[in-house]
Amino acid sequence: MKRVILTSSSGVGLTYADRADMVVPLIYRFVSGPLPTSHHLEQYLTGGSFRASFMGEREVRWSDVVARSPQSGLAHKELGLVWFCEAYGVEAIELWFDPSPSNQLQLIWILDYLRSEPYAAERTKLRIVDFDLLGADGPTLRDHAAREFDVTEDDFEAARAAWEAYRAPTPELCVALLSGDFPTYPFLKPAMEDLLAELPSPSTGLGATEMRLLDLIAKGHNRTKELFQPGGLLDKRVYDQWELGPVLEGLASGPMPAVAGLDPKLATLARHDARGRNAAYRRSRLSLTEFGKAVLEGREDFRRHNPIRRWWGGTLLTNERLWRWDRESRSLVAP
Repeated sequence: MKRVILTSSSGVGLTYADRADMVVPLIYRFVSGPLPTSHHLEQYLTGGSFRASFMGEREVRWSDVVARSPQSGLAHKELGLVWFCEAYGVEAIELWFDPSPSNQLQLIWILDYLRSEPYAAERTKLRIVDFDLLGADGPTLRDHAAREFDVTEDDFEAARAAWEAYRAPTPELCVALLSGDFPTYPFLKPAMEDLLAELPSPSTGLGATEMRLLDLIAKGHNRTKELFQPGGLLDKRVYDQWELGPVLEGLASGPMPAVAGLDPKLATLARHDARGRNAAYRRSRLSLTEFGKAVLEGREDFRRHNPIRRWWGGTLLTNERLWRWDRESRSLVAP
C-alpha cells in the first residue's frame, strides 16, 4: 500500500522512520503573526508559487522540503499535493500531528483543505500521536503504535468549524469550542486552552508565556539560550525558539518596559537577519525592571502603560480592542 504522511516540521524525523513512501512536513505555523490568506495556503498546497512576506520574501510550496522519492523521483516538485497523490496511486494519507497547539492548528487546517478534495478525503487516516514529535528518537518514530482512525464526514466538519473559529476576527468562537465534543481530536481542546491563555490577563495584561518569562528572569535565568532552547525552562510552550524573541522584545520595549538588559542593537536589525539577531540575544543579560516586578506580582497592568498590536489567530489585539482571558474562571473578557 502506498502511503503519504502529512505532519508538521516537528515530524520531519518520520522521513527516516520507514513508515510511508513519502513524508510531507508542512512548514506553516499559526501561533504568531498574521495568518496567511486562504489564497496563499491554497497556492502552497496546489503547487503554485508566490511571494510571501511572512516567509522572508521567498517562494514556497509544499514540495520544497520533501526529499526525492524512490518511486517518483522529483515529479512531486511539479504537482499539487492531492494531484501527486492521485497520479501516483497513493492509497492512504496519514496525518501525524502531536498535542502541541501549533500541531493541532496545522491538523485542523489541513483537514479543512482535504475535506473538499474527494480523492484525498476518502483516503485520509488520522494517527493519534500522544508524544512530542520533535523530541522523539528514531525507534519511537519507527515503532510507536499510534492508533489509526478513518476520518468521517463529521470529523471533517468538526475540523472545519474549529479552523474557522480560530480565523475569526474575535476569540469568541474559540471559547465556544471548549464546551464542544471532539472525540476524534483528543488534543484540540487542551491546545485551544493553551492558546487562549496567551491572550492578555485581566490583571497583568500579559499572556501565559510572557508571565512565565518574567518569572524565570526574576529567578535569575538571565540568558536567552536557556530561556529559548527546545525542551528547556519554558515547559509548556506555544511558541518555538524563533517566536520567543519577539515575545521577549515586546516585554523589553515601550514606554514602561518590564525587562531590562536586552541588547539595544536588536531594534536596528532586520527581522530576517537571523545571525545578527541571535548574536544580539546571546549578548543580552536580562533582569526585571521595578515595573516588571510589579507586573509579575499582579500590582500593575502592562497593557495600561504600553501599546499592543499583535495577532492572536484572526484577532488583531490593540489597546482599543483588547480581548483578555481569565484563566481562573476560563472566561473571555471583551474590550
